[in-house]
Amino acid sequence: MYLDSNDRRPAITPKLALRVAIIGGLALALFAIVFFRLWYLQVLSGDRYLAEANDNQVREIKVQAPRGEILDRNGDVLVENRVGLAVKVTPDKLPPEGPVRDTLYERLGKLLGLKPAKIGTTVNEQLTALPFSAATVEQDVKLPIVQYVLEHRADFPGVAVERVFLRSYPNEEVGAHIFGTVGEVTQEQLKGQRYRGVTLGDRVGQSGVEYSYDRFLRGRNGATRLQVDALGTLRGEGAVKEPEQGKQLRLSVDFDVQQTGQQALGDSKAAFVAMDVRNGEILGLGSSPSFDPNQFARIIKPSDFERLSAEENGAPLTNRATQGLYPTGSTFKLITATAALEEGLITPTENQFDGGSLQVGGITFNNAGNASYGSLALPKALQVSSDVFFYRLGQEANSAGNGLAIQDWANRLGLGRRTGVDLPGELPGLIPTPEWRNRLYRKEQTDRPWSVGDNINLSVGQGDVQVNPLQLAVSYAAVANGGTVVTPHLGQRVEDANGRALQEFESSSQRRLNIDSQNRQAIMEGLRLAASAPGGTSTDVFKGFPIDVAGKTGTAEKGAGRPDQSWYAALAPYPNPRYVVVTTFEEGGFGAETAAPAARRILAALFDVNDEKDKVVRGSAAE
Repeated sequence: MYLDSNDRRPAITPKLALRVAIIGGLALALFAIVFFRLWYLQVLSGDRYLAEANDNQVREIKVQAPRGEILDRNGDVLVENRVGLAVKVTPDKLPPEGPVRDTLYERLGKLLGLKPAKIGTTVNEQLTALPFSAATVEQDVKLPIVQYVLEHRADFPGVAVERVFLRSYPNEEVGAHIFGTVGEVTQEQLKGQRYRGVTLGDRVGQSGVEYSYDRFLRGRNGATRLQVDALGTLRGEGAVKEPEQGKQLRLSVDFDVQQTGQQALGDSKAAFVAMDVRNGEILGLGSSPSFDPNQFARIIKPSDFERLSAEENGAPLTNRATQGLYPTGSTFKLITATAALEEGLITPTENQFDGGSLQVGGITFNNAGNASYGSLALPKALQVSSDVFFYRLGQEANSAGNGLAIQDWANRLGLGRRTGVDLPGELPGLIPTPEWRNRLYRKEQTDRPWSVGDNINLSVGQGDVQVNPLQLAVSYAAVANGGTVVTPHLGQRVEDANGRALQEFESSSQRRLNIDSQNRQAIMEGLRLAASAPGGTSTDVFKGFPIDVAGKTGTAEKGAGRPDQSWYAALAPYPNPRYVVVTTFEEGGFGAETAAPAARRILAALFDVNDEKDKVVRGSAAE
């Protein structure tokens, strides 16, 4: 055998053989993994991936669900749905970008009163988010426009008309601040847990009970299934999943009371509350000027929103019953009386002398109208609304104990804090304290620290007090019912379409105050005298009224030449009240002139009485 003497390659060493074996083993292992993975995907998971592939051939187009209706306590429909006509653009028939599409948008713009560029932006945003769903150009279109589009289909390629469910508020401005508004969900809202399951384009509650109970009212969207190929081209329609209407919501509101209260406010900047003192059920709550929530059933224009928010127009969107913060005038005397009695500053029968004025630190505090009432106890002081009597209580409370007797009881009775009502946007208000004013003084945000004069002003609801009508109603209800601070609420229960209760809303936890029965009786007697006895501040208003009423007027000075704020707080029937009614007018003058007559009208509706005096007053106004 011939051997090449020049072949001098060394024999493989054991170390090199080991390396070759390791590399070969790794390669074999990698090959085995790849093989096993392919076998797993094709054999073991083949059916699952085939199903997913088939699912990828199906796209769903959302069919929005109608919202649930809203009823009053008697079953009368307050909010319902109506069928509207929407102009939409379908993606499969929309012309490609270019002159043809631009011409289409120009024609639509002229027809709908919209800018072509705005139409293009709106359509692109919707088609980007939901590529197979029709993009809405205009939500609620009048029939003549729809007919024109249908008669000129060739001029509007890709444009379709669809029926949509829109919110309807048949009573327009009545109850608007209770019901609130709906609008398209925002990108920011979609990030929250509250809107889980909601998609872009869905309309949700944005204010009022539409917002508070949105998850019940919203319903479940349906869907139309479309078949598409691998390139995303539409091939046909499949099954349709019908939408489910939202649940029905029943409120504690009595529509007759609500309508009467709204009428009593007129066109003034004003508010009212009518509430059950036993459980906090709200039978009526209104604010004026009001607005028509039907405007929000469609996509509201920014200019309209600005107009409804503008102060020069009365800020109609502001709910003055929960967001209006005002000095209360003499209606605050119920709180001062409760604090003074419970803290032992006076007794129910103890007399004090009212000489018409009180001088403190070189400042003279006078009675309204410079009146003088002589020696009087608490009930009489409430009857004639003696300021000097309560000035003295404010002066004594400022130096007795911790000096915060009035503030503490105001807070306990529900003032200067949120009531917990099931409406969004409630403001807490303010009961001024030495700590609060002194902190502002240290920050140079006010010109002086706290003084006894601040507590004197507080005792009659003047100065820096900021209270809303609902808070005042809660405080009066607590005294009337013997010490239970109720949580006001509107929602009673959720029902199905046949009115069967699905879920009852229990009232939130209530606080219980220890108010001595004799102290309560003295306060209630004073309020009763104020509404019925000779010399009472509202006796003339309630003369001839068939229901016994206890009530207190309030006239709050706002300074800077502004008209006085008019207040009235009524409890009826006396001596065991069931309802509290609070009315306030920003420019109403004396409480007995404006707020008290409005409260009488609302009480007449609450008790369903034939009030002849109210008819005379309204008849004179009409003339």
